[in-house]
Amino acid sequence: MRRTIVIDIVGLTPSLLGENTPNLSALARKGALRPLDTVTPAVTTTVQSTFLTGEAPGGHGIVANGWYFHDLAQIWFWRQSNHLVQGEKLWDAARRRDPSFTCANLFWWYNMYSGADIGVTPRPMYPADGRKIPDCYAEPPELRDALTRKFGLFPLFRFWGPATDIAASEWIVNCALDVLDNYSPTLSLVYIPHLDYNLQRLGPDHPDLARDLKEVDDAVAPLLERAEREDMQVVVLSEYGITPVDKPVHINRALREAGFIRVREELGRELLDPGASRAFAVADHQIAHVYVKHAGDVPAVRDLLQSLDGVEHVLDEAGKRDHGLDHARSGNLVALARQDAWFTYYYWLDDNRCPDFAPTVDIHRKPGFDPVELFFDPKLPSAKLSVGWRLLKKKLGLRTLMDVIPLDATLVKGSHGRITDDPQAGPLFLSSRPDLVPEGHVAATGVKDLILRHIFDGDEG
Repeated sequence: MRRTIVIDIVGLTPSLLGENTPNLSALARKGALRPLDTVTPAVTTTVQSTFLTGEAPGGHGIVANGWYFHDLAQIWFWRQSNHLVQGEKLWDAARRRDPSFTCANLFWWYNMYSGADIGVTPRPMYPADGRKIPDCYAEPPELRDALTRKFGLFPLFRFWGPATDIAASEWIVNCALDVLDNYSPTLSLVYIPHLDYNLQRLGPDHPDLARDLKEVDDAVAPLLERAEREDMQVVVLSEYGITPVDKPVHINRALREAGFIRVREELGRELLDPGASRAFAVADHQIAHVYVKHAGDVPAVRDLLQSLDGVEHVLDEAGKRDHGLDHARSGNLVALARQDAWFTYYYWLDDNRCPDFAPTVDIHRKPGFDPVELFFDPKLPSAKLSVGWRLLKKKLGLRTLMDVIPLDATLVKGSHGRITDDPQAGPLFLSSRPDLVPEGHVAATGVKDLILRHIFDGDEG
């Protein structure tokens, strides 16, 4: 076996490689650079699950970053148990070939309770007083305390939210280097999220992205140097490309205005009641799973979706099969946005009636993905002062909302989820071993086997 590092740099595309990425560009020149044909939806948990199982979403069941759990009548995003992922995992396939194989999963999703030997993933603490305290979950458990002593608490609020920056990716790199020192895994899976933030905030054509690219290239340089020094194989890949958008599609508002959505009022605020609704959408970037309670409503819902400006396709059962989304977790219909559009989760018709979590960073209670969480509300007099004042009230034991997120979906300038029209603006596959990578495009469903080839040095056994 050959020790291998697989670095998932979210949002990296062939078109972004260049003078701002000297280390990654050098790897591309010496090794192999291929366009990667991703899956629908091109979102983190779905694509990572495809990489690790070799299955399309219809096989592994991760049909988006979140979906409607029918038996609970609830929408859940960003679950963490690996038991949700169906199919044989990469580490199990490798261990069948050599029982001495070990794997470190460092911040790839569905990290908890998997067959990987080592794992680290974000896992904040939620005390009963309403606080949200940064933390991580690790396997083995003592690794969490060791990493915290060396590098401080995992910087959760710089991993997602309006304060995101390179610090979270740097912490993950330090974690990966420490795991290499102390565990020496055969395979290290490392997740680098930094590019995702400003690609969505600013769009992929913004000149300020030059700084983000340099920060990411500098951050991963120690991993690339370590791999070269210790003769480890290197794979760098990405899950999707982010394209410019200027059209938020309020799909649930359209369903509500047509009478399909029911809400529940609590303290003057409106909460989506999915179990009682005839149809609703679980929005996730440029894809929306639309769940329809009664089969007789499907044609009317399909016609409504197809009439919305910004909707490119509406997949029925045959369409879901064609896109590898034929799974019980998928919606009865699946809407795909146009390249310049994306779906909001908003279902209220009056911002004064929105749920109290809408202007906060709350990835678990929102019934859809909300990229607007990457922005501070521009109406606040000072973002830092506003956050500081709310944090002070929390420390004093007062209940307060961290309501610093705007409700203006037009702020978002980049999105993903549909397959990009231009491969240069889509994901990539980079390898230090060009002899192990076939010519042409790499399929996301083929990544598992390609990683196994790197570990076993081309042995097809």
